[in-house]
Amino acid sequence: MGMTKKDIVLKITDMTSIKQVDVKRIVQKTFDVIVEALNRNEKVELRNFGVFKVKERRARFGRNPRTGESVPVPPRRVVVFKPGLEMKQKIK
Repeated sequence: MGMTKKDIVLKITDMTSIKQVDVKRIVQKTFDVIVEALNRNEKVELRNFGVFKVKERRARFGRNPRTGESVPVPPRRVVVFKPGLEMKQKIK
């Protein structure tokens, strides 16, 4: 299993003298600000970490796997993440 938000909060709490409840609030607000920016179609660039941005997927035709029938897939917005150089170098 991967790391959860609670794991992040506990790790930051252990590394600092900040109370867990305050760390949790800050971590959640950070996530909220990122989501709000992406919802406004803004790019979120965190130096040495990476870039979050919203990409538009165009409408297309897909296939129903049960029937093989061609079905329309509407356009949609998806969040993409591109890791920064420092992250790329540290993750091997």
